[in-house]
Amino acid sequence: MARGANGKLKLLYLQKILLERTDEEHGMTMPEIVRALEEYGISAERKSLYGDIETLLNYGMDIIGEQDGKHYRYRVASREFELPELKLLVDAVQSSKFITERKSTELIRKLENLSSRYEAKKLQRQVYVSGRIKTMNESIYYNVDEIQNAIAGNEKIRFQYFQWNVKKEMELRRGGKFYCISPWGVSWDNENYYMIGYDSDAELMKYYRIDKMVKLSVVEEKRDGKKAFQEMDLAALSQKTFSMFAGEEQYVKLEIVNEMAGIVIDRFGRDISLIKKDEGHFTINVKVAVSRQFLAWVISLGDGVRILGPEEVRRQMKKEAERLMQIY
Repeated sequence: MARGANGKLKLLYLQKILLERTDEEHGMTMPEIVRALEEYGISAERKSLYGDIETLLNYGMDIIGEQDGKHYRYRVASREFELPELKLLVDAVQSSKFITERKSTELIRKLENLSSRYEAKKLQRQVYVSGRIKTMNESIYYNVDEIQNAIAGNEKIRFQYFQWNVKKEMELRRGGKFYCISPWGVSWDNENYYMIGYDSDAELMKYYRIDKMVKLSVVEEKRDGKKAFQEMDLAALSQKTFSMFAGEEQYVKLEIVNEMAGIVIDRFGRDISLIKKDEGHFTINVKVAVSRQFLAWVISLGDGVRILGPEEVRRQMKKEAERLMQIY
């Protein structure tokens, strides 16, 4: 190998070795660095390595050299991502239902590469992906990318939409007919990724589960629905829409026990007005999309929540309760 090429590779491998094998708790002596470089077929003298470390320092690497007993050790003191930040990202990846199990494992391995080999072991102890409920559609990554490309290019997309049948098979909706939709944004709600798109035929903004889209492609046709999207309040919509099931929007008055104030704030945000009714209860008046999913949310809170009005919503709840009674 030519001397010049060897020198360039030496600097690159030195950076790699320090990033992989040192951290806040682990350093390397100069003889250890020399031996590590030899593993890559790079010969180096101590004197030249001092200059290389200085070059990496000038480049911006946070390398610290300090006396450790009889030895002088070098280590990388800080990185782009700290260990707690990587743990947070690992947790997010492994708990995300819309990421497949295989992709979760791949992403976590890549995150481990951003830490030292010692810190990577601490990340591995957190990884329990197997057995989690994960999406089975591997194409979600590419779907999201195509959707973003269409949004950036102000173009429509076409795709087929499926559901799972009782045989655990993908069953295309509308007999496999392609949907042609104008994408305007993406939303992560209830552990699923959704696309917000305008259906020109129905003249409505709709939500579509991205992991249930197949054969998605960009259509060279300008998007529709700009005005409808601009009139949407996405933050408010996520608060009043339950699990992305739409319903008629209306104000509903609820009576709630004080102990459930945290649940209400988590669902509707801190700006919601909690009006004291008595020593044990408060009421809220909130605009929601009244659907079976909203009623199920109320039911899930047991006798801690009661619908006060409007009367039509109370009747819907009674019908839902009767339907459940008939089932059981």
